[in-house]
Amino acid sequence: MAPTLPLLLALVALVIPGPGGAQVSIHPIEAFLLMGASMQVNCSSSCTENLNLGLETQWPKREVESGLRWKLFELSDIEEDSKPLCFETCGSIQSSASATIILYSFPERVELDPLPTWQQVGKNLTLRCLVDGGTPQHQLSVMLLREEEVLYRQPVDVDPKNPKEITATVLVSRDDHEANFSCRTELDLRPQGLALFTNVSMTRQLRAFDLPVTIPKLDTSDLLEVGTKQKVLCSLEGLFPASEAQISLELGGYTLTSKSTNHRDLVSAMALVEVTAELEGTQQLLCVLKLADQTLRAERILNIYSFPAPALTQSQPNVSEGSQVTVSCEARDGAQVVNLTSVPSIQPRPPSPKVQHTLTARARDNKRRFSCSAALNVAGQVLFKTRTLELQVLYGPYLDESDCPTNWPWEVGTQQTLKCEARGNPPPTLNCSRKGDGAPLPIGVVKPVTWAMNGTYVCHAESSHGNVTRDVFLMVYTETNLTLIIILVTMLAIVVIITAAMYFYNRQRKIKIYKLQRAQEEAMKLKAQAPPP
Repeated sequence: MAPTLPLLLALVALVIPGPGGAQVSIHPIEAFLLMGASMQVNCSSSCTENLNLGLETQWPKREVESGLRWKLFELSDIEEDSKPLCFETCGSIQSSASATIILYSFPERVELDPLPTWQQVGKNLTLRCLVDGGTPQHQLSVMLLREEEVLYRQPVDVDPKNPKEITATVLVSRDDHEANFSCRTELDLRPQGLALFTNVSMTRQLRAFDLPVTIPKLDTSDLLEVGTKQKVLCSLEGLFPASEAQISLELGGYTLTSKSTNHRDLVSAMALVEVTAELEGTQQLLCVLKLADQTLRAERILNIYSFPAPALTQSQPNVSEGSQVTVSCEARDGAQVVNLTSVPSIQPRPPSPKVQHTLTARARDNKRRFSCSAALNVAGQVLFKTRTLELQVLYGPYLDESDCPTNWPWEVGTQQTLKCEARGNPPPTLNCSRKGDGAPLPIGVVKPVTWAMNGTYVCHAESSHGNVTRDVFLMVYTETNLTLIIILVTMLAIVVIITAAMYFYNRQRKIKIYKLQRAQEEAMKLKAQAPPP
């Protein structure tokens, strides 16, 4: 620091009697200077005879000006508190006057020790500040600060030649993360009419972290099938700061491409694993979380397997009615067929690599479903896969009473629905026309019914597997006609019954007469063959 001009604090002369009442004085009598500065000292005397005036000091000096009874000296490079002395020789008598010089200085070093790279929440942190130099010591104090909050304060009252170490302990919380800590000295020279001088160390920023006592949680299935994609999730709650955490996933020694999420006190990583045949067997899934200087690991052993679905086939692609077809189910890669079922069901069989069933195809077997289940044991767990097959049986057209009723009595003027359809595979075509004029049969909703619809219709169903014909009688009536028809039908039925009864009666009578005649003829023959008496 550049030297300054002398600071004059008092103008008090120290009077020392000399011969004839002579006096010597020094000015200033007291000075407060920055260490290393310069000052001017004035020595004067009231001596009037043979005056010899000078200044005694340990610091470099030079005479700046002088007069008849005074001299002005400049002292430089003042490094310690001292007492310069003005002296005179007046005749044969010597006398002197002294002044007091008090120095002040700022600390040469105010240094806060580096903080740990990371400090765990809930642990004590020791702050160390080193202060080197600074005077006067009794007016120098040191403080340890968190931002502007004073954590610790004490005076620096030691040997100025030896550095002073000041320590304080802080219990770290989450609020201390990224907080700035510093060390500050205060040299209070206000009593001397100066100011409060401060000196601050370099700021140190603290990075705090917190970890739960648990390890990361791995969320995935223990069984992974080749050819599938499996989501793998690893997460941990209760850590701080989550934004600083790094998390990764490894499978079989290879790092997975994952998407990380950091939110509040939760960190997670999600990866979509494409399970390939190269991974088949047991593999280690590892989740690694790093925060600060800590590493947490979670691992799980995964069983990766191959399990193709069973092959369910039929012996011929197109099955015609009346032909034989074999349905086979075959398991692969160590799996076993545990069941081959259909509707109606086939009795379960012992597990084996292949199961088959042979049947003669009927029309009722069309769309019959077969189901084959295969089982595979993976790491003590039994897994199942099922395939289904629908049997297609080709058969000719069918027209029966349930599909197309023979008689349709409809009342004139009403709304009716005529249902006539043919069964078959492939589906047959159906055409119905009236005998005589070829008028089409009104299949579906008919409204209203007219007399013109009355008649006998021929329905013809045809497909690549044959054809069939059926007569349909559509009778249109009124309510009066219906009563007459019922009477006539009843009478006709009675006549038919009586005629049948008479026929059977006459037939039985004729049979009895015939048998009687035969018996008589046989008796006559026996009588004719007997010997005479």
